[in-house]
Amino acid sequence: MQVFNVQGMSCGHCVRAITQALQAKDPAASVRVDLAAKEVGVESGELSADQVINLISEEGYEVTLA
Repeated sequence: MQVFNVQGMSCGHCVRAITQALQAKDPAASVRVDLAAKEVGVESGELSADQVINLISEEGYEVTLA
């Protein structure tokens, strides 16, 4: 599982937006969001770390690889 630090997440809407953006590109992706830790864990056989960062960034969040 790749873990990313994501700034700007604060609610369930943020969780849904990020999860849906990632699963739109890889429906089988496992996405775990921890709002308190500001982390998103992604397990995907199709998405590279750069792709995940780009997809989350497109949703309006600042993202770095943890």
